[in-house]
Amino acid sequence: MQQVVIVIHLMLVLALIGVVLLQRSEGGGLGIGSTGGFMTSRGTANVLTRATAILAALFFVTSLLLSILAGMGRKPTSIFQGGGQPVPIQHPAGSTAPPANKGGGVLNELQQRSAPKAPPPGPQVPTSK
Repeated sequence: MQQVVIVIHLMLVLALIGVVLLQRSEGGGLGIGSTGGFMTSRGTANVLTRATAILAALFFVTSLLLSILAGMGRKPTSIFQGGGQPVPIQHPAGSTAPPANKGGGVLNELQQRSAPKAPPPGPQVPTSK
């Protein structure tokens, strides 16, 4: 279905480019070329103008349809909804797990990790000076 809409969309693009290039230029972009006022002798609702409007509307519709078709297969996800199982936090070997979070967040956890640690119990190895 999506491939069919893409092919139709591309055909509309080519037709729209062709119809726009067939229209007569009035040179209004730079302020040159048109000696008439706002309305010229050319009718505003001729065949090329209507064809351009119809092709532009169809281009808009196919663009919306393609975006809807592209989003149909996706399931909404959220970073707040976990997979059901909390991920265990791994701590370095030999350290104890920090106490339960008391509402301080990451800042308190970092402060606890950088706090000086007490020497391990047991006999101490003499250090050289």
